[in-house]
Amino acid sequence: MNARTQITMDPELQRRAHAKAAELGISFAEYVRRLVANDLGAQKPKADVSLIFNLVDEGPPTNIARDKHRMIGEAVWDNYQRKMGRKTRSSAKVKSR
Repeated sequence: MNARTQITMDPELQRRAHAKAAELGISFAEYVRRLVANDLGAQKPKADVSLIFNLVDEGPPTNIARDKHRMIGEAVWDNYQRKMGRKTRSSAKVKSR
């Protein structure tokens, strides 16, 4: 759906713009739309939010909303253990497979 826009311009500039539109065989409105579109360039595509779902098929299902505090705690603890040179739970899981 298009939105109406009102602009104010110098009469001489308006006359020249109307003449250029007529020369191109298009309406003044189409001429202005093309100028704005060319100036702004191509529209950037919006990211599809569905792309972030179903990324991982491995391991047990998780409930991030319910378990986020536990999961963050485990990640922080594993980071601390790694810094201290100790084995982390995640590295122990990998080795047991």
